[in-house]
Amino acid sequence: MSKSGSRPKGGRKGGPKGGQYRAKKRLGQNFLADRGVIEDIVAGSGTGEDDLVIEIGPGMGALTEPAAKAARRLVAIELDSDLVPGLKARFALDSSVEIIEGDILETDLCALIEEQRAKDPGIDKVRVMGNLPYYITTPIIMKLLEDEVPAASITIMMQKEVAERIMAEPGGKDYGALSIACQYHCRVSEVCDAPAEAFRPQPKVDSKVLRLDLREEKAVSPKDEKLFFDVVKAGFSQRRKTLSNCLASLCADADNAKQAAAGMLEQAGIDPARRAETLTMEEFARLADTFAETR
Repeated sequence: MSKSGSRPKGGRKGGPKGGQYRAKKRLGQNFLADRGVIEDIVAGSGTGEDDLVIEIGPGMGALTEPAAKAARRLVAIELDSDLVPGLKARFALDSSVEIIEGDILETDLCALIEEQRAKDPGIDKVRVMGNLPYYITTPIIMKLLEDEVPAASITIMMQKEVAERIMAEPGGKDYGALSIACQYHCRVSEVCDAPAEAFRPQPKVDSKVLRLDLREEKAVSPKDEKLFFDVVKAGFSQRRKTLSNCLASLCADADNAKQAAAGMLEQAGIDPARRAETLTMEEFARLADTFAETR
């Protein structure tokens, strides 16, 4: 699951056979080996001494160790069963660190956090941290957001191109449904870059670390949140087509769907000839409310 986990210089040995471990391509493993980047991630996460850190994919523990030192407690979730024994041995004497073997996509993080707070009522904020495999970055991010995990922030390493999509503003080629989903739930800020040379083995692309601070109130307030995201997804389903074409699938009248969609857009004060990448989140919310009213 993880890409993170190379042993930093001077650190304790971890992983199978004293730290000698061959990364598994099927799990998207590229272990972070740059101490400077690791320090930037921990500092950029804003983790405080009373916070609980949930680490996704600790690998061999390169990020785990400094993150645990900064936090009150740390729970690391690792999918690779070959790495779990080494992690447990490495942190066996640290009662503030718990290693769990499991798939983050199948883990009930809300229940896990509740259990941790029951064990230690002194926990303040919850910080999610991790170095995500490229092939599964978006599903993990969407799980965290859609499950409404009670965390203050999510600080994660990802492929640079995905980070640029998350940070994108209206009007650019990178702006899309992922941009809106993340910015709807979070305030997004950049922590640091991580070139391919920061990993072992080296990936073919560069990475970037983002911090997503969960909003107390969402960026916009649509009348129907599910419908809002249905409109967003439909709008970006065919990027080269106009909104009146893309949104036709949401109209009940199949024979006149395009005309009906154009009418909705005009009612919302949006030119039907525009494309989804030009709309602000506020315009998408207004459009979704128009659909909601007609239903």
